[in-house]
Amino acid sequence: MNLLSLFMIALGLSMDAFTVTVANAMNYKGADVREQGLRMALAFGIAQMVMPIIGYVAGSSFEAAINAFDHWIAFGLLLLIGGKMIYEGAKELKQPHSKIKSSMLISNKQLIIQAIATSIDALAVGVSFAFININIVAASIFIGTTTFLCCIIAAAAGHKFGLFLKQKAVIFGGIVLIIVGTKILLEHLI
Repeated sequence: MNLLSLFMIALGLSMDAFTVTVANAMNYKGADVREQGLRMALAFGIAQMVMPIIGYVAGSSFEAAINAFDHWIAFGLLLLIGGKMIYEGAKELKQPHSKIKSSMLISNKQLIIQAIATSIDALAVGVSFAFININIVAASIFIGTTTFLCCIIAAAAGHKFGLFLKQKAVIFGGIVLIIVGTKILLEHLI
C-alpha cells in the first residue's frame, strides 16, 4: 500500500472523530479551550491508532462478527451521548444567564465512549490490513497522527462555532452526534 492510499484511509477514518470534536468543542469557553482540544485530539488519535492493531491481530476470524454489529454499537453510543447533550443544553437554556455554566466539559468517560464509537471502523480496517502486506504499527501510527491533527483543527473550528451559537451549541452538538451515529448506521445498512 502506498503512502497516498494510507493517507486517504487515515483521513476517511478521522472524519467521524473530526465531526465529534467540532461538536464537543462548541461548548468550551475561556482558558480551557486549548487544553480540552488537546485532550480530545489525544483521545481520538490514540483510539484510531490502537483499533487497527486490535483488528489486525483479530484477523479474519472475527471479520464477520465485527462487521455484523459495529455500526449498531457506534450508533447507540453516539445516540445516547447526543441525547444527553441535547437534554443538558435544553436544561441550560431554561436557566437564568447568571447560572449558566461557563463551560460544559465532556467527562473522561464520555470522551472514551466517543473515541471508541468513532474508531470502530478503524478496527475493521485493521482486519483488512491483516490480508495485505503492511507494517501495521507504522500504518496505525500514521492513522492516529492524522486523526490527532484533524481533531486539533476541529477543536479550533468548533470553538469558533460555539462562540457564534452561544447557549444553543450544546443542543447543536448533540444533534451533530446523533447525525454522525445515524450516518454510520445507514452506511452499513444501505
